[in-house]
Amino acid sequence: MLDTRPVNRNANTLSRARVSAAVAFGLQGFMLAALLTQLPQFKDDLGFSDSLVVGAVVGVSIVAGVGSVVAEQLAKATSSRTTLRVGLLVIAAAAVFIAFASSTTTFLAAFAFYGIGLGMVDAAANMQAVSIQHAYGRVILSSFHAAWSVGAILGALFVSAFSGFGLSVEVCVLIAAAVVALGCWAIGPRLLHTGHQRTSDMPAGPLSVPLWPFLALGAAMVLFYAIDFGIGNWSALYLKEVLLSDASTAALAMAAYQITALISRLTGDYWVRRFGEIAVVRVGATVSVVGLLVVVLAQAPAVALAGFFVVGLGAPVVAPLCFSAAGRLAPPDQTDAVIARINMFNYAGTVIGGAVIGGLAWATDLRIGFIAPLLFAAALFLLAPAFAPRQVSTAATETKSRSTTS
Repeated sequence: MLDTRPVNRNANTLSRARVSAAVAFGLQGFMLAALLTQLPQFKDDLGFSDSLVVGAVVGVSIVAGVGSVVAEQLAKATSSRTTLRVGLLVIAAAAVFIAFASSTTTFLAAFAFYGIGLGMVDAAANMQAVSIQHAYGRVILSSFHAAWSVGAILGALFVSAFSGFGLSVEVCVLIAAAVVALGCWAIGPRLLHTGHQRTSDMPAGPLSVPLWPFLALGAAMVLFYAIDFGIGNWSALYLKEVLLSDASTAALAMAAYQITALISRLTGDYWVRRFGEIAVVRVGATVSVVGLLVVVLAQAPAVALAGFFVVGLGAPVVAPLCFSAAGRLAPPDQTDAVIARINMFNYAGTVIGGAVIGGLAWATDLRIGFIAPLLFAAALFLLAPAFAPRQVSTAATETKSRSTTS
């Protein structure tokens, strides 16, 4: 269970910071959904191939890892609050460049710029969330990731609604960028001032965290995001090409998963407080295995939709628990840096999810391809003990020899 750290924060300040950080998560999900749902239109307008679309999405995941490194360094030099605000402004500015891209080259360059901001926001938003959770002294991290899911749903609905009014893709993306910029301006002063925690007599050094627990949490992040990215990118194609559904039915696969992902994240904090992290991860992994087994064995679109619905009830709670556990694993003066490092495993998972499922599908078919995320979910069950690491104290780091991540 959660090891609390006494942090003196005014209750009103904490409440405002919690709402503001949740809004930041929502803004990130909103912008990501607004851009990804417009990719087919950009593809038609600029005339690039389907393979380039997939490559652009995977490329953003790789570049976002660089953004996470930038976030770590900027948070050390300033604060996670400043880092988050800069990251949000970067994704808003990148969206403007994407909207005005007139060639494939400029589009890809702008999308790479967006990837830098995406990584910064991912890392800094979770730095804020972990700091706020420590101040509250109870598990609340899943609620922030639920806000991300809400933002993603609203982003998709926003594009659908404005496209229905006949607005161009450029106008839709520019409006979305304005929403993010205004949201950043509104929430910025209310975020917690965390980071830059070393005093002048505490020089920077390597991260003092136990190596194997950290890597176990990183592996869990990779596995979850491989499942998540795999469903996001291949579920509709699975229904359409393997189960021969129509396009509208195929699109429901992602919707079914996202709806239950929101449910699991809204309730995740309650289940963790009641049963503990290890039990929640094991149950979530088991539920995901069942759901993916239904997907793999499905002979009709409705059955596969039910399977994706079930997966959403289990796997999505893993990501916030990874950040929560990593935050407790870190010494107090290195929390932000550890969160930035664990966040990088996110992007490795998206690359693996796309490559492994896509590779299996190319060699056989997508039914075989979805065996990979099923095995990933089973592996999450085995990694459950890593979600209850001991908090590292300053005294312990001074008196015990530890492996370090550098």
